[in-house]
Amino acid sequence: MMHHLVVGAGPIGRTVALRLIERGDRVSLATRSGTALEGAHAVPMNASDAAAFSAAAAECRTIFLCTSPTYHRWAAEWPPIFAAAIEAARRSGAGLVIMGNLYAYGQPEDAMVEATPYHPVEKKGEVRLACWQTALAAHQRGEIRAVEVRASDYFGPGIEKNAHLGADFFRPILQSKTARVIGDPDAIHSWSFIADIVSTLVAAADYTGAWGRAWHVPSNPPLSRNEIAAQLNARYGCAGRVVGVPQWLLRGLSYFSPMLREVVASSYQFRAPFVIDACETQALLHIRATPWNQALAVTAESYRAT
Repeated sequence: MMHHLVVGAGPIGRTVALRLIERGDRVSLATRSGTALEGAHAVPMNASDAAAFSAAAAECRTIFLCTSPTYHRWAAEWPPIFAAAIEAARRSGAGLVIMGNLYAYGQPEDAMVEATPYHPVEKKGEVRLACWQTALAAHQRGEIRAVEVRASDYFGPGIEKNAHLGADFFRPILQSKTARVIGDPDAIHSWSFIADIVSTLVAAADYTGAWGRAWHVPSNPPLSRNEIAAQLNARYGCAGRVVGVPQWLLRGLSYFSPMLREVVASSYQFRAPFVIDACETQALLHIRATPWNQALAVTAESYRAT
């Protein structure tokens, strides 16, 4: 029976742990508070503590790094977390599978593929790029095996916070109210279904080919939030609408909030097309995006039920 360490119990980490448990693997779930999850061994752990991280990873086949500091603490907290994860992978021999994002690409004009040049345009992208390059360098030196799975903004059943297509979007629309969003509601954007993110993470961990690379999560064709609202209105007979929060207002409010300042810094992703391409993942990992209508219905029904 394979043993894995999942670090982080947010929507992605929790779902990864459940997927691995369902297929019969042993799972240790590491969080600062020692989050309990049926079928998993709870491990209280500070992810930046290399000694504790290494102890938790001992005899594990894979480390799934699925935690994430709050936006305004990325520069301070991500580097020590990556350093501890790399050290744990080196000591244990476990493969390091990193949950990543698209920030390092910046604002490309075309769909982002794994070979798209890196050109971060704000601090968070610079931080994540530097962390990935540190892990990749350790991989290239033969010290560890590392891979990063990159998704666009995620959505899925019951996601309550820190998601551009989460409860703050679905509930107002389904209640025929107004969802207030960052950026342009008419800008097309790729949305990654959480089940497809997890499928890609697990497939990347199982992959017997070359590591030391990125995988993109297969996602459906991009849609604007106005288009998604229209689909929900048509499906459920509601009359929700979407309104973009003015950029000048966001900037003014961000003066009082470090977190909101970071939201504003990455709002470029929602003011112009922001599209992911995952042809390599589809061809080599044999992952396909869940059909959009199915993913949307499962997500919407979860909010309707609550």
